[in-house]
Amino acid sequence: MHNPLKLTLNTVAYTPPKHSCMTDRPTTQLAQRVLEAYREAALTLVAAESCTGGLLTVALTDIPRASAVVDRGFVVYSNAAKMEVLGVNPEWIVQHGAVSAEVAEAMAAGALEKSGADVALSITGIAGPSGGSVQKPVGLVYHCCHQRGQVPLIVRNLFTGDREEIRRKSVEKALELLLKVVV
Repeated sequence: MHNPLKLTLNTVAYTPPKHSCMTDRPTTQLAQRVLEAYREAALTLVAAESCTGGLLTVALTDIPRASAVVDRGFVVYSNAAKMEVLGVNPEWIVQHGAVSAEVAEAMAAGALEKSGADVALSITGIAGPSGGSVQKPVGLVYHCCHQRGQVPLIVRNLFTGDREEIRRKSVEKALELLLKVVV
């Protein structure tokens, strides 16, 4: 039998970029602490990210053996994705806006519902440089950390800096909140 498809496999060593905002030493150390604490507590986590676009999940999964803790990550950048993937009520987006405590909580609840994880962390915000308003300026970010069976912890942050800095600070705050629920 003739096989028209021939595959060639190459092994390539991966080296993370030296100046990525998610591979800086403090963020990596914080992510390592989260993974260790969750391993010790036998807990798993899921991320639901909007303005960070998956950077929290990257910070965690860049560390070996993260799969023992990280169940999955959802990147729900658009309003449609928040509704379709995580079941966020469209009326809440209209009434409160995608960047709100209500939507952050709904994102975390949806992530828990769609996964087998014990703890969900959601992030929704305005990283800039545009998209802000007087009521919701660039740098406004909501986090929700929700452990099954517990009351969700919702935090409103107003970060300063450029887009990269706001996103880095958002990831660091998320890691701090994940630690807070287990220690």
